[in-house]
Amino acid sequence: MKNRIISGGSVIVFGLLIALGPQFLFKVCPVVDGMYMKCHWSARAEMGIGGPLIAGLGIALIFFASPKIRLGLTIGVFLAGVLALLIPHTLIGGCSMHSMPCRKVAFPAITVISILLLIAAALNAAYLARKKE
Repeated sequence: MKNRIISGGSVIVFGLLIALGPQFLFKVCPVVDGMYMKCHWSARAEMGIGGPLIAGLGIALIFFASPKIRLGLTIGVFLAGVLALLIPHTLIGGCSMHSMPCRKVAFPAITVISILLLIAAALNAAYLARKKE
C-alpha cells in the first residue's frame, strides 16, 4: 500500500506539473498579433499528455493492487514521459530564437520534470518486477 501511494502520488504530481506548468508556472511565449508560436502548441500537447494521460495513470497506480497491472501502468507512464520529453525537442518544438521564454524557462523545466518522471517510473518498474504477488 505504501508503494502504491508514493509511486502513484509522485506520478500525479509530475503529470500535473507537465500539464499545468507551461500554462501557469513557467509560461511559454505570448500570442503576438493574433498568431500563435510553435511553443504554444507544444504547451497544449503537454497539457494533453500530462493531465489525462500521466496523472490518470498515477491515479490508476494508487487504486490497482496487482503488481503485474501496476507494472503495466508504470511502463505506460515511462512511455508517456518519453513522449512528454520529445514534444518540445523534436516532435513540435518551439521558437527558433534561444532568447525566447519557451527556450529559456519552459522547455528546460519540462525536460527536468520529464527526466525525473522517467527515473521514477524506471525505479518503480524495477521494484514491481522483483515483487511477488
